[in-house]
Amino acid sequence: MELGRYIQQKSKQWSLYKAFVPHSFPPKEGFDIPQSIIKQDAQAQHLVSKLDGVTQLLPDVDFFLFMYILKDAASSSQIEGTGATMIDALEAEAEIGSNLPEDVDDITHYIKALNSGISTLKKIPISIRLIKQLHKDLMEDARHTQNSYPGEFRHDQNWINGTNPRDAKFVPPPPHELLRVIGDWETFAHTEDTLLPLTKAALLHAQFETIHPFRDGNGRTGRMLTTLYLREIGLLEKPVLFLSAYFKKHQQMYYDRLHGYGNSEVHEWVKFFLLGVSEIASEAIDTVHKITKLRERDILRIQSMDKRSSMSAVAVLPKLFSLPIVDVSTVQKWTGFTRNGSQKLVDRFVDLNILYLRDTKKKYNKSYIYKDYVDIFYDTHKKD
Repeated sequence: MELGRYIQQKSKQWSLYKAFVPHSFPPKEGFDIPQSIIKQDAQAQHLVSKLDGVTQLLPDVDFFLFMYILKDAASSSQIEGTGATMIDALEAEAEIGSNLPEDVDDITHYIKALNSGISTLKKIPISIRLIKQLHKDLMEDARHTQNSYPGEFRHDQNWINGTNPRDAKFVPPPPHELLRVIGDWETFAHTEDTLLPLTKAALLHAQFETIHPFRDGNGRTGRMLTTLYLREIGLLEKPVLFLSAYFKKHQQMYYDRLHGYGNSEVHEWVKFFLLGVSEIASEAIDTVHKITKLRERDILRIQSMDKRSSMSAVAVLPKLFSLPIVDVSTVQKWTGFTRNGSQKLVDRFVDLNILYLRDTKKKYNKSYIYKDYVDIFYDTHKKD
């Protein structure tokens, strides 16, 4: 199937070049999805449903959402060249650490944008309005915002991999085509059809990246939209399926499959996407089981403390699931204890091997990590 054509464009700056101009979307003849992909979609949906079920068994599931979002934010930003890690972002969130890499800002803006998108989705559906708001939250006052026009579609030509549109690997639609093609995208997102939901999510993501409607931030915005779309259509009660880690793990293939999509290799892209859904859903199910076991283990450890200390520790433990890097000041804010009392509680957590001192050489400004929990999401040995 042909999704579009490379059509010659003329501009004062670049003279003649060719840009990819999508046909009306979706194609009138449909996507002719083979039975093998339909079966793959059904298998992926089964895993997503299983994930949704086990996630709802988690107590205080909202405490855990931040770590899922953080992992996606780090992976999605790293795809775009960010060097900062999950640990850097945790330090920034906890306001611990004075020597953080500048590009941790990319991750914190992504977290802000995705959280805002999840909240906005309760009020308005996925739409051009929501897309622009996502982009604005992602790019406004961010590290690299010069001429990125947060929340505005581009008014000039962009390109991917190259010094200009003439030698680029891919040139998205010219600006005068944007409103038409993004309008088709929005209509397709809400049109009832025979496509299975995960296959449709795959097509929406690839089509959005093909359109590349913004000057910057298209990849991150598109990956957030995938999460929001799965939430909107009701596949997940809570947004705990994030594909950026899979795309980061297979980054070159991700780029190759997206590029192939524009060259009519639609089925190869959908298969790659569905494989990612299955892989990430399986990993997330395993993560939920690990979190449950860890929580049960540490509650038992806390119960070995004296009654007063145990009551305080039980109140602090859930908060560690949403912010697993802390200092004494953090615990003081959570509990209302004196600094001395907070330090004693932290020391008890250290004695119980729940918290670990992050830098044994530090005499002041010490910070602590809920290492066994963070390790479920991330190999801390890469950083610490």
